[in-house]
Amino acid sequence: MNSVIENVKEYYGKQLQSNADLKTSACCCGDSPSKTVKEILSNIADEILRKFYGCGSPLPSLLEGMTVLDLGCGTGRDVYVASKLVGESGRVIGVDMTPEQIAVAIKYEEEQCRRFGFKSPNTKFLQGYIEDLKSLGIADNSVDVVISNCVINLSPEKERIFKEIYRVLKPGGELFFSDVFADRRIPESLANDPVLRGECMGGAMYAEDFRRLMSKCGWNDFRYTDIRNLDFNNKEIEAKLGFATFSSRTVRAFKLADLEDENEDYGQLACYDGSIPEHSHFFDLDDHHRFFTGKPTPVCGNSASMISNTRYGKAFKVTGDRTVHYGAFADGANDCGCSGSTTAGSCGCC
Repeated sequence: MNSVIENVKEYYGKQLQSNADLKTSACCCGDSPSKTVKEILSNIADEILRKFYGCGSPLPSLLEGMTVLDLGCGTGRDVYVASKLVGESGRVIGVDMTPEQIAVAIKYEEEQCRRFGFKSPNTKFLQGYIEDLKSLGIADNSVDVVISNCVINLSPEKERIFKEIYRVLKPGGELFFSDVFADRRIPESLANDPVLRGECMGGAMYAEDFRRLMSKCGWNDFRYTDIRNLDFNNKEIEAKLGFATFSSRTVRAFKLADLEDENEDYGQLACYDGSIPEHSHFFDLDDHHRFFTGKPTPVCGNSASMISNTRYGKAFKVTGDRTVHYGAFADGANDCGCSGSTTAGSCGCC
């Protein structure tokens, strides 16, 4: 474990000076951010942006006033975007183990505060390991939203990370992260290759192992909001890893005690009111749950909980409860994409 971590530190701290030094596009292929995020990015220091390595845009809606934790924050790009989104009443904590990366983030803390027009910084950067948040003083049930951008794959101890995330999240809190996944397990000899690891492919999670791991760490259900296949754009790396298919995935999961490992039908309906900013016509819970404004939509018990027992509840009216159970949703009906122990896309709740 120590050798893998030291290799990653070396790769991101000394070998890479900017995202132009990456050997593949896996760590720098983020999906298109929202209009609001684009505007914020235009007001972030150039050095922070040049040294950004990410594979998504894991910044969910309704962050105002929230406490956000960014795991593997690097030079702080997503921390500063979240800083603007949470506003002066919220706060953002960034954790990273690489001294050279986090030094850049800290260097711009006062400047970004001035750029955003804040009276004082609402950010805090901690150098340490995302596998051990307790040693950094991050308390149980203290964080509203945990984000991470193409970092968890780098760790050799992913189970510790997801257990720590579950510990620090408040009840109803959200995990929203982007990372690289593989369609099979990567052989250990390749997984520990410093370049393959540093390029986010050696440690890519096998999607089915990830599902099992999430369940083991307390997450009975989670959702993918975006899945895109990745290209190597490097013949040498393709020669080593061309037997596998890699994808960038954004994951949404909530800390909710009532989530089940199957998608159950309780006859519930959800109606979205169109009030979430930049989502006036519809809101996507995940890549198979699109709620159109004003349209009552059947939902499984897990989906009902995700939109009513979290900060999204203010934008939804859910009718029905779990008093009467109608069994599981029929396989193959309407492809809803729930990801409990049933096959993704088989519960049919919307």
